Amino acid sequence: MYPSISIEHLAKVYHLRSSRAKGYSTLREDLWGRLSGPRRLQTEEFWALRDINLQVDPGEVMGVVGANGAGKSTLLKILARVTRPSQGRAVLRGRVASLLEVGTGFHPELTGRENIYVSGAVLGMQRQEIKRKFDQIVAFAETEKFLDTPVKRYSSGMYVRLAFAVAAHLESEILLVDEVLAVGDAAFQKKCLGTMERVVQESGRTIMFISHNMAAIERTCSRALLIRQGAIVQVGAPREVIRAYLKDSTDLTVQWSRSQPTVREAYFRRVWLIDQATHHPPECVLLTSRLSVGLEFTLREPLDDLRLSCMVADDLGEPIFVSMPQDSGLECPRRPGEFLATVELPAGVFLEKRTYKIIPVLYGHRLYDRVDALQFPVYEEDSWQCVEVPGGRHGKLAIPCTWTMKAQESLTTGLAGFEPST
Repeated sequence: MYPSISIEHLAKVYHLRSSRAKGYSTLREDLWGRLSGPRRLQTEEFWALRDINLQVDPGEVMGVVGANGAGKSTLLKILARVTRPSQGRAVLRGRVASLLEVGTGFHPELTGRENIYVSGAVLGMQRQEIKRKFDQIVAFAETEKFLDTPVKRYSSGMYVRLAFAVAAHLESEILLVDEVLAVGDAAFQKKCLGTMERVVQESGRTIMFISHNMAAIERTCSRALLIRQGAIVQVGAPREVIRAYLKDSTDLTVQWSRSQPTVREAYFRRVWLIDQATHHPPECVLLTSRLSVGLEFTLREPLDDLRLSCMVADDLGEPIFVSMPQDSGLECPRRPGEFLATVELPAGVFLEKRTYKIIPVLYGHRLYDRVDALQFPVYEEDSWQCVEVPGGRHGKLAIPCTWTMKAQESLTTGLAGFEPST
């Protein structure tokens, strides 16, 4: 039996061009350069992928993990024929459905009903196929009341539900999924993961699944691969690959800034942690530490649907809680510009001793940007280290409580002469 996906010596290089040398020029220098002729462009090569070799068998679910910028999305875009490789080749045997960007083919002026047909056609579905599955798509999206309303009036959650429903009902032998589940409420994400698991069990579809949610990777995938700086460094059982990935990323990382250019409509420029007690980045995080998160982001164009959230997750990427500006009565900006937001993590909530992540997300009708770089191990204080609990403390939050205990003489007296049954 031939593999569903065969990848041989695949590579992708981008040529980054800049007309500005290091540093800044004066107005006179800039004007003279324009008058003296065309400016010379400096070119720098950036290898997003290097010598990728992989085979995925029919019915296999392959998870793809790695840090931001590792090359995960580039790999799936090449497999989906969105991007051409610079070297090597990728052979896919069967019809391909890709969930690389939820909302492909949607037009804001069209109704939900019309967009189901338009988006389905863009994704490769025949009109009769869309018509046959129309009721299933609507039921999955839970948007029956708004089918004849232009989607520009939909909330971001409704928009995403409808877009995912269309793509999820495309019949194909191969499904490519790139972190589309990062947008939407918890119930929606759980429903999408359930759909993927059911598709695997019932249809035996071959799936490549990118996610920063390690729990979803371990639960859904039969194998996983770890990409680092454009190269595959490990392929194997999901638990082993996840362990290798987390081992690479458990160091204290309290600052992040974007190093590569981007053309996204909205994106983060810088994200950092601050210890509220010292007003500086923390050197270590204790159970009693109170942290703030600083977020610098840019809007390149007007976005009426922009949403900002900051999630605290455990080391497997499972959400612990999510905070949004709306919680404080603030709205996200709509016009282009550069913005700074800060969020103080709740006082009095003490994280259990383990590694945690801070994950800010910019989203709307689709995912604009997500930073999965800030992470920190939480250490216990001396007062917490004096008691050893077999197996460690269970649960995702550890909140110290005050207990009292004393003997009750009346209770002891009342039980005199009582012998427990054997």
